[in-house]
Amino acid sequence: MKSIFIIFALLILFNISEAQQKGSVIFIHPDGTGVGHYNAARNLYYGPDGMLNWDMMTHTAVYKCHIKDNISASSNAGATVHAYGVKVHSDAYGLDEGEEIISRSGKKMSIMQEAIESGIKTGLINTGSVIEPGTGAFVAQVTKRRNFQDIAYQIVESGVNVIFAGGEEWYLPVGTEGIHTKSGKRKDSLNLIETAKQKGYTIIYTREELINLPLNTEKVIGIFSESHTFNDKTEEQLRESNLQNYKPNVPTVREMTEAALKILSRDGNQFFLVIEEEGTDNFSNVQNASGTLEALKRADDAIGTALDFINKNPNTLLLTGADSDAGGLISIEAYSYLLRKDGNLVYKFKDSGPIDGARGTGTEPFETPPDKDGKSRKFAVVWATMEDITGSVIWRAEGLNSERMKGTIDNTEIYKIMYLTLFGIDLK
Repeated sequence: MKSIFIIFALLILFNISEAQQKGSVIFIHPDGTGVGHYNAARNLYYGPDGMLNWDMMTHTAVYKCHIKDNISASSNAGATVHAYGVKVHSDAYGLDEGEEIISRSGKKMSIMQEAIESGIKTGLINTGSVIEPGTGAFVAQVTKRRNFQDIAYQIVESGVNVIFAGGEEWYLPVGTEGIHTKSGKRKDSLNLIETAKQKGYTIIYTREELINLPLNTEKVIGIFSESHTFNDKTEEQLRESNLQNYKPNVPTVREMTEAALKILSRDGNQFFLVIEEEGTDNFSNVQNASGTLEALKRADDAIGTALDFINKNPNTLLLTGADSDAGGLISIEAYSYLLRKDGNLVYKFKDSGPIDGARGTGTEPFETPPDKDGKSRKFAVVWATMEDITGSVIWRAEGLNSERMKGTIDNTEIYKIMYLTLFGIDLK
């Protein structure tokens, strides 16, 4: 009787309930996306009556993104909140004002570090550089976001099984030529690619190598660009340089997700996979509507892959959302901005500055596929800002414990749902 009382007292002390079913987690972060982004992407790619994969998800919550010192989160602070489950300051990147963070579980480690310690397979995917915080903050702790050398080093040393991203420049020393870069940027003389090989990682560089990756691969680092896998410039700058939104021959986030799921889930392994489509944020921050919507379509394809996986493996949780709304994108119908001047069409919304059309500022509008009545519609994009704002962010969930995603949810609660799924513990 005495031992039962002690156990009960400990449960109250640590504020946790009895253990529940454990499963795997797929965390997809299309960075900087609000409801306006999804509405525009749906219209462009599937039409007014169409459906994104994102639309198929069952559970939804309005997201509160404030942090300790701001109503909106920075990318690094937002990622740190997701990784530790507690509020932090704007400059946080795995540390808060230079101090170690005690996570919501009571440990001085992120949820991914705790997963690694527990033997759970782990993966990080980013269409941006490997040093991007949306994934990096789950295993790296630095005093400043621009400590790129340290971030890349800590990621390689973290023990994560699958790492797919750009950023070859931060793997190599200054003067060392790589597959994608003419010179690395590391000033500490470390060659992290050689370090990774010594740790048992297979290193790949191309989409073809990713697709042909052996299924028995245990540890792999994919390095798919010198920096980001996309060209985050305005439409006009891209045309002037004869560049596309995404670099040629780089794998999509869907292809990286498919490969990671095959490796991590082999033999029924429990796993934790964090995925970020960084292009949605970076293109929004330069007000490139075409790039933003292409990036979100790519992210939605990855969501579709995750949903297919859950249909076959229901003991898996899929979470998707952003930590802020980049640009405050709003789509408007064509008749609202096609003003006539001297017999010519002027692509400008009457109550705002120039708008974004299919080829950039002030160009012809986007056109949707036909609706159920066979009619196509035209629309364009208006931006509120070039910054990350509170905006209209919502989160969605599917699979194990997805019913916890409901109503209005604080950014710290994302950690709690993932923790329940990975460790079977409901943190109160």
